[in-house]
Amino acid sequence: MNGTVSSGDVVCNLDNAQNYLRVRLVNVTVDCSVGIHPWEQFPERPNRLVVNVDMYCKGYADAGGFAGGGIVDYDPIRSFIVSWSQRPHTPYLEALAEALIVECFRDARVDAVCVSILKPGIFNETAGAGIEIFRKRS
Repeated sequence: MNGTVSSGDVVCNLDNAQNYLRVRLVNVTVDCSVGIHPWEQFPERPNRLVVNVDMYCKGYADAGGFAGGGIVDYDPIRSFIVSWSQRPHTPYLEALAEALIVECFRDARVDAVCVSILKPGIFNETAGAGIEIFRKRS
């Protein structure tokens, strides 16, 4: 074994790995006004977005949570994403992703975040188009 394992779309290099907890939200859907194309700028026709969030946390002890107590709660992150339906028009997916990353880092136990946002219905000839940002806490 070369120290590399794959689980679905995730590849972990175990040679230099640390123990961590990954808190996930998978395929959260929300309709919101976002995009730079002329047809995306009608408030009555919002885009459907599919959002995935992975929050990586060191210091996880066991099923009881962190050594200092508590858990990383994903419900405030889910609520933040769902609230996008009330936002004014946003030109770029990157702005939504950056705001979501800031929200994730409000929990001091989160050491890194990976956010992907996909517009599944934007082009007829694709399953979707979108972005992904990975950010470590600085």
